[in-house]
Amino acid sequence: MTTTATRPGGARPRAAIAARTLRTDRWWFAPLITVIGLGAWVTYATVRVFMHDFYWVADYHYLTPFYSPCVTQTCLPEAAHFGRVLPGWWIIPDAALTLPFLLLFRLTCYYYRKAYYRAFWLSPPACAVPDGHETYSGETRFPLIFQNAHRYAFYAAAVISLINTWDAVLAFRSPEGFGFGLGNVILWINVIALWAYTLSCHSCRHIAGGRLKHFSKHPVRYRFWTFVSKLNTRHMQLAWITLGTLAFTDFYIMALSAEWFGDLRFIN
Repeated sequence: MTTTATRPGGARPRAAIAARTLRTDRWWFAPLITVIGLGAWVTYATVRVFMHDFYWVADYHYLTPFYSPCVTQTCLPEAAHFGRVLPGWWIIPDAALTLPFLLLFRLTCYYYRKAYYRAFWLSPPACAVPDGHETYSGETRFPLIFQNAHRYAFYAAAVISLINTWDAVLAFRSPEGFGFGLGNVILWINVIALWAYTLSCHSCRHIAGGRLKHFSKHPVRYRFWTFVSKLNTRHMQLAWITLGTLAFTDFYIMALSAEWFGDLRFIN
């Protein structure tokens, strides 16, 4: 039921709708799935990061990305590819040098902003549904002003992707020398997915060609910008895919390290 409100000057009245929204579809379903998905992943990742165990498979040099690079005093020496420079306190993650930057990159990602703004902050939860807050100041105040640091977080994420690539290269080892197994396949799928997600970032697209006035004068950058632009159309899908590959890679290496089962080996 609606009523009309009188407007000055005899203008046509506007309907006063008392209902929160007139949408009759399941508009709440997408935010709910996002809450469940992100909540489950954060819970799993938090538990694994602070376990300080089952992150390294010595026979095949498998290091889970959740512990890369392993830099605390509690790290196994052979897993610490870049040295053990931090104290081994339980509260300090073994990958403490990179995890804050990865968290910042994900939190400031344009897609993730949309996802958790809608799902956790109800700002707004869906199109044509009122915002859950009375006021909105944009990203101009603490803490949301740090969303503007996304470009710098991208640089750090690119470096971390290089570290993960190096870990995947080092994993081609076995007690007999060169080796190749299912763990290598899983590690490389994760690395490729992480590179695709990182390069599909909006900031990367702007860096590649955002300031160019004449593409014809910069053919290499133009081709890279074209490649990144194609990836950018899949940024949302890649964001979720990489959460899946990260969790699956970590779980597989944890299972091998805990000796729940052995790695399927193709060579050595």
